[in-house]
Amino acid sequence: MSTTDHGPSLDVASSEALLRRLELVVRGKLDGLLQGNYLGLVPGPGTESGESRQYVTGDDVRLMDWPVTARTTIPHVRQTVADRELECWLVVDLSPSMDFGTALSEKRELVLAAITAVVHLSVRGGNRVGAVVGNGQSSYRIPALAGRDHARYLLRRIANTERGTSGGSVGLADLLASLSRPPRRRGLVAVVSDFVESVPVDGPAPWERPLRALSRRHQLIGIEVLDPRELALPAAGLVTFADPETGRQLEVQTSSASVRQKYAAAASVQRARIALGLRRSGAAHLQLRTDRDWVDDVVRFVLARRRFNGQIDPARAGNRTVGAR
Repeated sequence: MSTTDHGPSLDVASSEALLRRLELVVRGKLDGLLQGNYLGLVPGPGTESGESRQYVTGDDVRLMDWPVTARTTIPHVRQTVADRELECWLVVDLSPSMDFGTALSEKRELVLAAITAVVHLSVRGGNRVGAVVGNGQSSYRIPALAGRDHARYLLRRIANTERGTSGGSVGLADLLASLSRPPRRRGLVAVVSDFVESVPVDGPAPWERPLRALSRRHQLIGIEVLDPRELALPAAGLVTFADPETGRQLEVQTSSASVRQKYAAAASVQRARIALGLRRSGAAHLQLRTDRDWVDDVVRFVLARRRFNGQIDPARAGNRTVGAR
């Protein structure tokens, strides 16, 4: 780790070492557990138009190629080509609220672990991976390309993203909206964030609307990253809290049991609203915590998703189309 005016940040050497460790963990612990058949992006034989051929008994009449039939006066059907590749997009929130951690790691490091797992499980079979990344003050896009070299470049660049300062204007909703312009081919979108961006007491969070818009074309996974201190306070006396997004500070007497109870209750309501927002947006919800083994959480999530017919997850999407959704 290195230290800047804005706090500690990953330098190139430490980020490379971290990514190597994460890749070894993913290969060693996830590969054997999550390998399996691949599902295609859409049900049935495919949606891409292919060549026409002469009709034979038993062909689906809904696939009749009427223009060719009219020209040749011989019945023809249009063959379709199954989607053989998955285009996976990461929406990575590295705003200042992610530069925090009181347990096994910072939330930012847990973000890297999550995207390493998604990328590793997505690049098989020629699948393409891209990313939209923001640090609260600015954002950038990495195009979706295939290959492990591109995957490693993507992970390195995200790991070395500069830490933002308070008062930024680029939020999670902006990152999600930018992914919709222009519309992209159907695929998988994994959103990695703490989702705490201006969650209101009543009404939807700002990120819900653009996330719901993405769900019309893509399978969605919302990966929520949090620290145990965001759920409960210790009895540590008078503590000064600083909002990493706005810089606002507040002194709190944490020795008071009523204060800790109110904080825990408010945090529980906030997390419940986040889970509801993800569910309303059509996103599968994976929660990773800095005080838990993230590998176990990822394994449980993927295995649970496999029980739902037609559901797409990073370990299975890409090469073959089966069944109805």
